[in-house]
Amino acid sequence: MVLTKADERPSSSSATAAVEEKRNLQESQAEVAAPGSLPPVSIKVEKFPARPGFGTVGKRCRVRANHFLVQVADKNIYHYDVAIYPETRSRDQNRSIINELVRLHRQYLDGRLPVYDGRKSIYTAGALPFQNKEFVIKLVNANRGNQREEEYRVTIKHASNLDLYNLQQFLAGRHRELPQDIIQALDIALRECPTTKYVSISRSFFSQSFGHGGPIGNGVECWRGYYQSLRPTQMGLSLNIDISATSFYKAQPVMAFAVEYLNPRDTSRLSDQDRLKLKKALRGVRVVATHRTDKTIRYKITGITSAPLKDLTFDQDGTRVSVVEYFKKQYSYLLRYTNLPCLQAGSDSRPIYLPMEVCSIVEGQRYSRKLNERQVSGILKMACERPAQREKSVLDIVNRNNYGNDSFSKEFGMKVTNQLALVDARVLPAPRLKYHDSGRDKVCDPLVGQWNMNNKKFVNGGSINYWACLTFASRMHPKDVGMFCNDLARMCNSIGMQMNMKPCVDITQPSRQDSVESAIRNIHRLSAQVIAQQGLVGKQLELLIIILPDTNVPYGSPYGRIKRLCETELGIITQCCLPVKLQKGGKQYLENLSMKINVKVGGRNMVLENALYKRIPQLTDVPTIVFGADVTHPSPGEDASPSIAAVVASMDWPEVTKYKCMVSSQGPREEIIADLYTETKHPQKGLVAGGMIRELLVSFYKATGRKPSRIIFYRFVINRLCFTESFFSLGLILNYLICRDGVSEGQFSQVLLYEMDAVRKACATLQEGYLPPVTFVVVQKRHHTRLFPENHGARDLADRSGNILPGTVVDTKICHPTEFDFYLCSHAGIQGTSRPTHYHVLLDENRFSADALQTLTYNLCYTYARCTRSVSIVPPAYYAHLAAFRARHYLEDEFSDQGSSSAMSWAHERSAPVRQLPKIKDNVKEFMFYC
Repeated sequence: MVLTKADERPSSSSATAAVEEKRNLQESQAEVAAPGSLPPVSIKVEKFPARPGFGTVGKRCRVRANHFLVQVADKNIYHYDVAIYPETRSRDQNRSIINELVRLHRQYLDGRLPVYDGRKSIYTAGALPFQNKEFVIKLVNANRGNQREEEYRVTIKHASNLDLYNLQQFLAGRHRELPQDIIQALDIALRECPTTKYVSISRSFFSQSFGHGGPIGNGVECWRGYYQSLRPTQMGLSLNIDISATSFYKAQPVMAFAVEYLNPRDTSRLSDQDRLKLKKALRGVRVVATHRTDKTIRYKITGITSAPLKDLTFDQDGTRVSVVEYFKKQYSYLLRYTNLPCLQAGSDSRPIYLPMEVCSIVEGQRYSRKLNERQVSGILKMACERPAQREKSVLDIVNRNNYGNDSFSKEFGMKVTNQLALVDARVLPAPRLKYHDSGRDKVCDPLVGQWNMNNKKFVNGGSINYWACLTFASRMHPKDVGMFCNDLARMCNSIGMQMNMKPCVDITQPSRQDSVESAIRNIHRLSAQVIAQQGLVGKQLELLIIILPDTNVPYGSPYGRIKRLCETELGIITQCCLPVKLQKGGKQYLENLSMKINVKVGGRNMVLENALYKRIPQLTDVPTIVFGADVTHPSPGEDASPSIAAVVASMDWPEVTKYKCMVSSQGPREEIIADLYTETKHPQKGLVAGGMIRELLVSFYKATGRKPSRIIFYRFVINRLCFTESFFSLGLILNYLICRDGVSEGQFSQVLLYEMDAVRKACATLQEGYLPPVTFVVVQKRHHTRLFPENHGARDLADRSGNILPGTVVDTKICHPTEFDFYLCSHAGIQGTSRPTHYHVLLDENRFSADALQTLTYNLCYTYARCTRSVSIVPPAYYAHLAAFRARHYLEDEFSDQGSSSAMSWAHERSAPVRQLPKIKDNVKEFMFYC
């Protein structure tokens, strides 16, 4: 067996197993029981655990939540299937057809006012006078200038009756199964009226009439709107409403968009690179042709021609006709920009050529491409609102929608209150932090989620004997870089590290001809030579400080290439620095760098005092490993790029501050982590078990000499894009970046089933009968619940930004009627409105109480290594997110933006094998290199 039970003995921060146990572990690590001989390890998830009670720890207070109570009359709701022939892909077109049907045939609907989901379902509050009926609808095509009438056959067929009694029982806690069909019907009824007035995107509505928007650059503008969702909660049905912001194409001539988007030197022609960029930006965009005065015709762009307009011809009655001549003869329109390519609509076999100068972008189309830094900055400024203002904006939306006079709400017997829910909350006490005894301040009591490094030293300082510095900042004098390095080394030493004051090789500034890669390889080679000359065996460069190039360098920042080369090829820990930060300097910046460097070389900044003295229930009583996991997905349009999964696990017990990381790639937009447990065929050994969970469990055993007796698994859920630190700290994860739900609540069971099965299998291959109890918690930032102080003017209820205090936890009223979940705001706000994190327990074999899990989660938020602040999400989940973000850099060159491709090539790319990540060097992945 791989894991053997260690003798019971006190553990310390440097606990190791006995030499014999280590030898046995290493020798038998490859010995794996055949899967057929393993005990059954799959789990069947019937129900998520019930709430074990409500928390009581902390100072009681009340907060307001952007949830509005919805009362529903006891009406019978009927569900009908809808089939439209010929089928249309457009929800707007489907709605137009159904609206015309209701207008013309109200008498056949028994006076009912149906609501429609835009696809296959209609709901009514009462039965229709038929079981199955076909209608014929004639509708003029607005996209063709209202000159062509099209005929549709619409079949409405009874599907089911929805019983509100099931919903009442669920809300009362007497049924555990969510009546999703009823909630969906009521949600659609509440959305019916806004859908007719605003642009609908997923669960949000947008309009320029909401104000506070504007251009954000490159032909894109910000629109404001709101999110709306009906949810079952402890107080009953709740309508969750929140402010949203997203990016739209600016309604303007295509020529103007091209100039804004490309900023070309010569507007009379496009380079091939610019043409490909524009093709990618405009694919799928609807435009209106402006060259005809008799009618307005809309087209969807499918591509851009490679040939200029002056060279384009098409077949007309067997004769090749020039597009330029056709416009001149047919429309008396003299085309001016004949050296530019042409927009293309239709198909490749029957293309429709549209000169750019006669096309304008139709209003109300979402811009779903990845935003650049300037656009992100612009949308943040327009969307940022302090809590008091955001609360007012939410109330304005509710009053504007006037749900009380909404005909569809009345039809279904719903009444929506116009007051935010007032919710009981508690503010948990901050944990005491332990620093090294040699500092003046040996312990620290954070205040409002913050503290500093004054008079403190790292509890475990790392050691750096061999380091070097490489600068690509052309505007910084080498002497200034030398002074910075000297200040940084002095700071590291002053707060508990042992860092050589001098680099092992001189600070290097490569010539402009040297590539980043060759410069790094050169300094790696030179440092190896210097170390070898000192007669040291097995030693190498321990840290490489890299000053990044100045902003606006050609080909963008080399950060990703640096990390890939150093971490997967050379085995070097790096610390990258921005020149602008160096020039500003300051003690705080040096301290922040020192904290990152310390954990990257194996040190620990601080620990929870209660963890050190084993006073944290269900964490320090028995050896416990804490996992964090996340999957990041490629940006919109990057269909060839894989999703990246990352799993981290604590390697020190009982302190729980060091986390080792494993990463892997998997199919695009696959949310379930594929490589948690793997089996590979070996020619001699047969099936060999592996995977991220197994390797991390073995690493924990090597580091502590103990096998975990308990597993706590935090599964981070956000969305398919990666966010930078500033998004978390600002509490401004905006809808413009949210293109999918990640793990939606409906997918919880699937994620738990597959990922817990992998955990069970990994444990079972390590030792017969080894199945430690697991607590599996989903960590959600992708939600729209906001909490506001009951009194915005009360200083004891809010921090300096006006947000609720760090440690505010809510597990009543707006939470799940029966399941184990809670909202926790663990960080102090900086600007905007803080977003609490939602924790939902999917499996709890460790039988946590509400207080125990809430307090543990909050305490861990103070152990984040990169700053002296409590963070918004529990660190293992945060670290997993950082690691997945880092690993995406390893594939940067392969999946960089190289223009667009045809739909056929997209399909080919999606079916191609997943590109594997390069392996991280062993000496790198032993440390927290991703910080």
